[in-house]
Amino acid sequence: MSYILNIETATKNCSVALAKDGQTILCKEIAEEGYSHAERLHVFIEEIIQDAGIHFQDVHAIAVSQGPGSYTGLRIGVSAAKGLCYALNIPLIAVDTLQVLALQAKVAEGLIVPMLDARRMEVYSAIFNAKLEKQRDVQAEIITENSFENSSETIYFVGDCAEKCKTVLTQPNFVFLEEVKYPSAKEMSALSFSKFQNSDFEDVAYFEPYYLKDFMITTSKKVG
Repeated sequence: MSYILNIETATKNCSVALAKDGQTILCKEIAEEGYSHAERLHVFIEEIIQDAGIHFQDVHAIAVSQGPGSYTGLRIGVSAAKGLCYALNIPLIAVDTLQVLALQAKVAEGLIVPMLDARRMEVYSAIFNAKLEKQRDVQAEIITENSFENSSETIYFVGDCAEKCKTVLTQPNFVFLEEVKYPSAKEMSALSFSKFQNSDFEDVAYFEPYYLKDFMITTSKKVG
């Protein structure tokens, strides 16, 4: 069996999950306005290992949410993940934050657009189909009433942008799943296990997450 510790700190949700062979067995998380990741993360990690009745030496890999996301949150999560990988001499796995968010949509058809807030009407988004296959890469964009208007498919929006975007994105085929607000480490388990099986690992020394400041703002592209 393979244990993977999944760490998600890209947003206000500080989330840690332990997975066994791709199935989440324990998760601890809390979403707070004040970004308490620095205080919470290591406590959650230690509690999960203890509650699972295993030792750190039993963990086979560390997976971390790679962004886009909060500079502070990502830095804390990646630093913790790298430290554990160095200490335990185990591989580092990076998982797409927006894919983790999209996984929570649980829809059978249409498109899924995970969005993370980037101030004003700016968001960081990607587009997936219902099978979680990426249809458009991560990009920063300014949301207008014309965004995504050329898609005839139902589009499901998830993330922390619903409140500011739903008054602008009003097409009848647009659906906001407002209960899905933040990515969670428990949704990382299957993704990280697949990468583990394929030995899709990061270089621990040189890995850097996708900070929001690295992205250029563009206007929304047409969706086919």
